[in-house]
Amino acid sequence: MENRRRIAILCSHICPPEPVPFSGVVSVSVCASADSDKVKGCVFCKIIRGQSPALKLYEDDMCLCILDTNPLSRGHSLIIPKSHFSSLEGTPPSVVGAMCSKVPFISNAIMKATGCDSFNLLVNNGAAAGQVIFHTHIHIIPRKASDCLWASESLRRCPLKLDEETSQLADQVRDQLSKNSKDSPGQESNPVSHIS
Repeated sequence: MENRRRIAILCSHICPPEPVPFSGVVSVSVCASADSDKVKGCVFCKIIRGQSPALKLYEDDMCLCILDTNPLSRGHSLIIPKSHFSSLEGTPPSVVGAMCSKVPFISNAIMKATGCDSFNLLVNNGAAAGQVIFHTHIHIIPRKASDCLWASESLRRCPLKLDEETSQLADQVRDQLSKNSKDSPGQESNPVSHIS
């Protein structure tokens, strides 16, 4: 069942219901060079190269924003980097920063155009999280009260248990942050040692 959903979503990105030709100049990028098989077959790289149709909302040197071809709500959009990175952790912080810096500007326009006053910002990172196109992208999903978009919204949340297991998890994450900051120049780590 889950594989069917992923295939349907992937197909909707590849074969939009009413294709609209891509127009405009696209900056040269890794996607534009199409050197590797992964980049050649990537639907987002094809959109960036002008080889696949998309409804473009915004574009700059680093990223592109398009309407999702299989939207969860009216105005559901995707912010896509113009260089191919298959996952969020493989995307340089400067690219993630460039994408995220556009969220207030783009989401404000989407909310006004759709009459919504809220939105979800979502990244499906990895197959288990629902990622079906392995090119980093951010979803902006406009929301209205009582739209019942996520089944999980009706689930009762349990409070965090402040026990030994939770404390060990926090220690493990802090250890990883400390290790990652040593391995990644420019990434600062300010681990804390207790609950504040």
